[in-house]
Amino acid sequence: MTMIRNGQRFCASRLMLTAAIGLAFGLPTTLPAGAQEMADPAPQTPMAGPSSVADLAEGLLDSVVNISTSQQVDQSNNTPMPQIPEGSPFQDFFDEFFGEEGGPTPPVPRSRRVNSLGSGFVISEDGLIVTNNHVIEQADEVEVNFADGSSLTAEIVGTDPKTDLALLQVDPAEPLDHVEFGDSETMRIGDWVMAIGNPFGLGGSVSIGIVSARGRNINAGPYDDFIQTDAAINRGNSGGPLFNMRGEVIGINTAIISPTGGSIGIGFSVPSELAINVIDQLREFGETRRGWLGVRIQPVTDEIAESLDMQRARGALVAGVINGGPVDDGTIEPGDVILEFDGTPIDDMRDLPRIVAESPVGDEVDVLILRNGEETTVKVTLGRLEDGEDLAEATTSDDGGEAGEAPEDSAVELLGLSLDELTEDRRTEFSIGEDVEGVLIAEVDPESEAADKEIAAGEVIVEIAQESVSTPDEAQARIDALREEGRRNALLMIANASGELRFVTLRMD
Repeated sequence: MTMIRNGQRFCASRLMLTAAIGLAFGLPTTLPAGAQEMADPAPQTPMAGPSSVADLAEGLLDSVVNISTSQQVDQSNNTPMPQIPEGSPFQDFFDEFFGEEGGPTPPVPRSRRVNSLGSGFVISEDGLIVTNNHVIEQADEVEVNFADGSSLTAEIVGTDPKTDLALLQVDPAEPLDHVEFGDSETMRIGDWVMAIGNPFGLGGSVSIGIVSARGRNINAGPYDDFIQTDAAINRGNSGGPLFNMRGEVIGINTAIISPTGGSIGIGFSVPSELAINVIDQLREFGETRRGWLGVRIQPVTDEIAESLDMQRARGALVAGVINGGPVDDGTIEPGDVILEFDGTPIDDMRDLPRIVAESPVGDEVDVLILRNGEETTVKVTLGRLEDGEDLAEATTSDDGGEAGEAPEDSAVELLGLSLDELTEDRRTEFSIGEDVEGVLIAEVDPESEAADKEIAAGEVIVEIAQESVSTPDEAQARIDALREEGRRNALLMIANASGELRFVTLRMD
């Protein structure tokens, strides 16, 4: 067996043989420096987890509460009439309950109370409590149960369905024990965490685990950025805190993945970095006031990045601009790629909505964009998302060129698409809005890449590689030019019949 230490190579078996010979002949048996350690190595001690979290849990249990809600649910007796044999002795009973001659009696209004349980935690001595929105959603009554057995009725200060957070207020007779938020950004994968909550109605339950992953997107909302943990989280833990080993709240337990409803070691928590801003707004305004840029975006794929001559895929591609939004003045245009927002790099498309939402309404911020192959910084004054949500349903603004006069035979076969002039007859045929301009996609080859990417007949090509096209010949010329430049992908801006835009890349080789 050969070992290496400090650049020197030793053979342990040869050293042992040398020592044995020395003993036999009365020679000194001292081994070279470091050899004895290798000949009899010290046992390796594995890294251990926390020996106990008892002291930590004891100081936090009084700040974690159980949330019980009740809701009155209206029901009607509209049970269908069962079929019974003619002449049955039970005929009179069924007629009385369901109506004469099998006809249903008018529905009898009924109601019942539905109860549910969840968790929460106190964040101020005067009784502010954080929980999940889904725990108290549509509740008629909300009651907070404390570790000492006392209960208080809670008022809902505000809710935010987008992050599934809610803020409650109780009126305590004495100051309450409360917890502080920590910095979720400092948490690393593998760090120890502790969850306290009310699983299956068993209040004051403690479980520990580690941070399994960060930045998880589980499609629960537009701002998904969950901490994943293997600390046991079950039904009833929703709204409870996830602590670091200093007793600071770094997450709010919100969801689990489980085929049975019990913990399988995959739970998700809203990080404190995201939650703090929402809770502060709910406390101050009773509602959220998020920043709003007023654009529709889509991911920058590798193919899109290549077509735009970007070194790597990053940023958020602007697929449309909301009419009446903050950048409807041309500050940002469809086809721009947003690379930075207020100094923060946008590596992934889903980073942008969260960063914008956390920015104050009315702030003027710098936005770095890529337009026509050049980076430029524009200044944008943010609107308020809640005020602009109705505008988001409006058609997007674009700068498509005007359709020219159509020759008698203008069709062009290109990249699996049959392109034609967008005439008035064609508009009527495909119900295309008057504001939509470009080149009509009349047919799509079902075996083509275009069909795989869900391009459909009746859609309109507005731009190719960020240049407007208005006739099939212009589209053909643009593709030919890209091929001469050595490009392998063509970036198409496509509008549907109502004018909503999206970007698609098609291979040209």
